[in-house]
Amino acid sequence: MWQLYHFPLCPFSRKVQLALSEKKVPFSLQLVYPWDAPEGYEQLNPALKTPALHHPERGIKLADSQAICEYFEETESKSPLIPGSAAARAEVRRLVALFDDVLYADVTAPLLHEKMKKRLVLRQSPDSQVLRSTMRLTHEHLDYIDWLIDTRRWLAGAQLSLADFAAAAQLSVIDYLGGIDWADHRQAHGWYRVIKSRPSFAPLLKQKMEGLPAPRHYADVNA
Repeated sequence: MWQLYHFPLCPFSRKVQLALSEKKVPFSLQLVYPWDAPEGYEQLNPALKTPALHHPERGIKLADSQAICEYFEETESKSPLIPGSAAARAEVRRLVALFDDVLYADVTAPLLHEKMKKRLVLRQSPDSQVLRSTMRLTHEHLDYIDWLIDTRRWLAGAQLSLADFAAAAQLSVIDYLGGIDWADHRQAHGWYRVIKSRPSFAPLLKQKMEGLPAPRHYADVNA
């Protein structure tokens, strides 16, 4: 069986979990914190990041969330997540890169540093100026998702795709950290509730970061 190395608030590990679950690929979770990775973890992911995926029986090691998702897109025919024409697939990949790179850099990474790493590792208080900045940038990203949902059925077009799961993975971490105000984002909120209600999403709602409880609304699929 595949072993997925993750920590509960890694958005890229969450993206992989969603993709594997949608494709009905069995896997088990192995907890690893990149800032305190065990000896030998670099053999699975030389970048010392999460996720990493290992199938001991097959001798396969995979790293980087997009590389992992592309691997299963090529090897598993069930539930294609980069579907359609060449242009449609390019749009999926464009949006995945936007959420993985820009949304992460603008919002998820600063929130993880301020609300998780400072609390659990550095024993420091969060910087209120950074938190205000991330809230402003969250609204900007949600504005774009609002526009996408106004013009398309799903984020990348007519079909559910990896773009939806990449965005939802980032937003689920931001939501866990109390960084989302859905006011004035009816379209994005409705889309997120639909994704949140999928069976593949249920395990994410049960994952907790030790020492950092989720907000009361987090696991409510209607919230």
